[in-house]
Amino acid sequence: MKALLATLLALTLFAPVAGAGTYGTTPGEVVKAEVLPGWTTKRGTRMAALRLTLAPGWKTYWRAPGETGIPPQFDWSASRNLARVTLHWPSPQIFDEAGVRTIGYKRELVLPIEITPTDAGKPVELAADVDLGVCEHICVPASLSFRAPLSGKGSFDPAIQAALKARPMTAREAGLSGVTCVVDPISDGVRVTASIPAERIGGRRVAVIEPGIPSVWASETETRREGSTLMASAEMVPPAGRALALSRKALRVTLLGRGRAIDIQGCPAP
Repeated sequence: MKALLATLLALTLFAPVAGAGTYGTTPGEVVKAEVLPGWTTKRGTRMAALRLTLAPGWKTYWRAPGETGIPPQFDWSASRNLARVTLHWPSPQIFDEAGVRTIGYKRELVLPIEITPTDAGKPVELAADVDLGVCEHICVPASLSFRAPLSGKGSFDPAIQAALKARPMTAREAGLSGVTCVVDPISDGVRVTASIPAERIGGRRVAVIEPGIPSVWASETETRREGSTLMASAEMVPPAGRALALSRKALRVTLLGRGRAIDIQGCPAP
């Protein structure tokens, strides 16, 4: 089945910047979007994908883009027969430009979308409003909306399969164990410091710690070596006036660098 180009309803770049290279061009010349309808899995879920194709020199961001990046936001509320959506992010690239680090993808992102229907016997009407950042020399926000009717068994798609294969390894797959986290209070939140045995992480020297709570702000993660241990530290701050109930099971530490990333779910106390 061909990609569902016809389901794309709107793609709009906001705040074009004069004199910024291709920023003054039409949205379609900067980023093209299409839905890959995918297939029904043995579990009864639907494995589809959103494919973004970017103009040369442009990039978009991972779910944790770095302090200057624009985090992607997805609103699935207009969908029908949709119980749950799981995004399977491929391992991203690290961009260090003018002393600023961001995390994302150049040229193309195939983002697998695993869909759990409310009623497995009925088709899914996938509808989404997506806000994301696209960047060349500077970054601007972009917005797209799409609808994609998903029915039948579908068929395997090599692009989706390749993106799934490029997902970060789990800690078990990487042979990594013994990761622990210390949580210390700060004036407006907490500081989380992860201790990661360095002998099994290869060339991965950049860590990202996520709180697992969308409303909680997390700083860029700082890393340092202490002997055979990689120490990673990030500050986490809840919205003003709210208490921070941090769950160690929800904490997520991702190691980036050479090859596939390593995704560590949960971080117990030492």
